[in-house]
Amino acid sequence: MQTISVDLPGNLINIFKIRDRDFPSVVRETLSLELYREGFISIGKAAEITGVSILKMQEILANRKVPIHYYPEDLEKDVRTLKKVLK
Repeated sequence: MQTISVDLPGNLINIFKIRDRDFPSVVRETLSLELYREGFISIGKAAEITGVSILKMQEILANRKVPIHYYPEDLEKDVRTLKKVLK
């Protein structure tokens, strides 16, 4: 994965009320949550950016009250997959 650097005000650490060493992971999580919430990325990509499993990402989304993007088409696809697997 390509990385980029961004200069941010140092007082963000105080706003987040975290330790200096936790700042990068908190910023990655916050960014991925907002990108997911706005529909720019999938839950898999959000998990990748955050550095966690998809299951853990679902937990993070739930804790932050971010709804999972799951549409009727997704349900239909899952039902078809289950029918294939259960045959």
